[in-house]
Amino acid sequence: MTRAGGGGDANSLDTDVVALGESMVTFLPSRPGRLADVPSFERGIGGAESNVACALAAAGHRTRWVSRVGADGFGDHLVEAIGRYGVDTSAVGRDPHRPTGIYFRTADDRETDAHEVVYYRAGSAASAMSPATMPPDALWSGRLLHLSGITPALSADCLALVRDLCDRKPGRRSLVSFDVNHRPRLWRDGDGDGAEVLLDLARGADLVFVGEDEAATAWGVTGGPAALRAALPEPAVLVVKQGAHGATVFAADHATGRDTITFVPALRVDVVAPVGAGDAFAAGFLSATLRGLSAERRLRHGHLMAAAALTVPGDLATPPSRDHADALAALDAPAWERLRLGPGWTADHPARTTAAASEEVRTS
Repeated sequence: MTRAGGGGDANSLDTDVVALGESMVTFLPSRPGRLADVPSFERGIGGAESNVACALAAAGHRTRWVSRVGADGFGDHLVEAIGRYGVDTSAVGRDPHRPTGIYFRTADDRETDAHEVVYYRAGSAASAMSPATMPPDALWSGRLLHLSGITPALSADCLALVRDLCDRKPGRRSLVSFDVNHRPRLWRDGDGDGAEVLLDLARGADLVFVGEDEAATAWGVTGGPAALRAALPEPAVLVVKQGAHGATVFAADHATGRDTITFVPALRVDVVAPVGAGDAFAAGFLSATLRGLSAERRLRHGHLMAAAALTVPGDLATPPSRDHADALAALDAPAWERLRLGPGWTADHPARTTAAASEEVRTS
């Protein structure tokens, strides 16, 4: 497969994950403070779906990002930067009439988590994605197609595209993964805050990620993961993210007609910035899913990938090596619960990290 926009064959079937969605050039502040006071910014990239594609590629999977960018320098930067992670960008379209989206944000306040985010994405090239403009062979070229609730909020055409992809039509060629990612302020007049639209889309996916808190806000579902599963029984796999508490996965067992339910507590992490953790969790879970690991290991790999994102300032982090992640995911329950990860942990040798976790259990 050709990488980094090199004109590869979009009909190839050797892709693990295809991710569809808008990516934007991000401008990160050189120091804390209001946007009005920050003197300079560092350029980065950000986008829920491309974040997942980059994290999976860095973890050794074959990934493709499908989107549209402007025929401008920011579009060049996105395609080149995402391609450098090993993501196939050959199916990214260029729009000569619409710009690439950008956004600015302040540094997170660690005490209050207060921050400013300003988007310049209205009328962007990605907002013109539609069933007519996106290549179906590229979209269905992987074992899994990953979507999020951000894309349908961008425009009516984007909503039509995601509706089409989440339609449980006969012969659907890939499993569909859907991260709810409820962003009320992005939605247009006529769709309210998008909550009911997202619930309908989630019902058409095979694997769904949703936060317990966002489900309560969007759909009024309270009462824990079981209540959320009752409200969303259709997906074969439902992953309920429970913040600092942990995550629960419901997996349909077709032989018994019941779910198997697995909970894994979250890790203790010295957080640098919370941006990108949800995307990283999805990438870790999908990576373990593609490898055929158990439900517990899938959740643990999700937590580990999230911990990598939480301990860096930007959206994307270097994940731990597969051997390192596997060693940590194999810890016994007490060692897992006592493990604490901080900046730079992904570079640690797995044996040293595992030994430190075991020592903390013995001495605590």
